[in-house]
Amino acid sequence: MVGYLSEVVQIINEILTEVQRVWNTQLLSLRTLEHLYMFAIALFVSILAGVAVGVLIYRNPKLADPVMNGLNVVETIPDVALLVLLLPIFGIGAGPTVAASILYSILPIARNTYTGLANVPREYIEIAEALGLNPGEILMRVRFPLALPLIAAGIRIAVVFTMGVVTLGGLIAAGGLGAALQNGIQLYDMGTILVTGAWVGLLAVILDGGAGVVENRLKVRYGTWS
Repeated sequence: MVGYLSEVVQIINEILTEVQRVWNTQLLSLRTLEHLYMFAIALFVSILAGVAVGVLIYRNPKLADPVMNGLNVVETIPDVALLVLLLPIFGIGAGPTVAASILYSILPIARNTYTGLANVPREYIEIAEALGLNPGEILMRVRFPLALPLIAAGIRIAVVFTMGVVTLGGLIAAGGLGAALQNGIQLYDMGTILVTGAWVGLLAVILDGGAGVVENRLKVRYGTWS
């Protein structure tokens, strides 16, 4: 029993030593900050653009099908191919990575915004009209708040998309944790690959969990409906 525990302790120490080696040699603290910086910019712009597109197609229903079809086409382009297509426009680095993340993330936010605004139960609209609210006021005071849980669900999907694409940015010298992964692959350093990959996965779980908390609170605040 004592020998078994000693082996377990030795294995844990070896793992911790390897994690420390990778963290220091690959500058994972700096890479994490770079990663989160690109992630935050891409997600922020995606939310603004996605909500704006959702509101636009809600107010102009004839645009809904062509806009959604266009966004769906973008979604079908492989991640790496889209990064390559954006290279002539933005050059090597963070530019095409952030742009690709935005393009991928607009669809779920726009779709959920449009669906949420268009499917508010009729009784709420009738009450608002009885109170004398005009269409613009109904949109901002009734439809939009009630659509927030669905919009938050779209943002949660966008969080996952953005994290994945930003990680792929390491292929085109964007920095972030993808750069550390690329170093590990090029050097065939399994320790770097495993530690960095595990850290990226943990960050994704944390961010998705945070988005899930926000979504659940909005559901409690505004309820769910279909």
